[in-house]
Amino acid sequence: MKPNITMIGMPSSGKSTVGVLLAKRLGFSFVDVDIVIQEKEGRLLKEIIAGEGMDGFLKVEERVNAGLDVQLSVIAPGGSVIYGEAAMNHLKEISEVVYLKMSYEEMEKRIGNVVDRGVALKPGFTLRDLYNERVPYYEKYADITIDEEGKTPGETVDELRDIIESMMDRSMVQRIVNEQKRILEEKDRILEEKDRMLQSYETEIAALKAQLAQLSAVRQS
Repeated sequence: MKPNITMIGMPSSGKSTVGVLLAKRLGFSFVDVDIVIQEKEGRLLKEIIAGEGMDGFLKVEERVNAGLDVQLSVIAPGGSVIYGEAAMNHLKEISEVVYLKMSYEEMEKRIGNVVDRGVALKPGFTLRDLYNERVPYYEKYADITIDEEGKTPGETVDELRDIIESMMDRSMVQRIVNEQKRILEEKDRILEEKDRMLQSYETEIAALKAQLAQLSAVRQS
């Protein structure tokens, strides 16, 4: 199993809430990438978007996510991280990616007022358009999918923790199997080396015996 967990999903899917709870359950650190972006840029997210536009913000978001270097952490990036291929490839490399799945109706209910919630939409885009556009990306990058429908954050965390702990157990078993295989291969290598050395010694002894026989024959003559 990879050393980190990354949460992806639509706005209001609970990436931060579930992420914090999961980190506590696993004894991991929690990384809110939106906060990391603001610290690195020295600006609020809305200020970055206002100054550089949505495309500019997505480039910043991709760069920061692609540069994350953490261990034993639950990572919660913004919902738009899935537009950055370099970012997602990096997150897939360093973590197990968890998609917190929910229906459009559930998302709409949780978000309420789009403006107050701070959801950035493209000109002419509706919340439904955003949902339809992003879901295929989430499904593409997910290693684990958790359906949140009708579940509390605690129930979601319990289900996710069970899956992750099972993966950890399988990973540990695989490491043991790999180590046993390595030990057996090393033993075989040592035995082969001993056989080569023994054959070499036998050849040298045979040569010495032949030389001694020749010397003995010379002396007798």
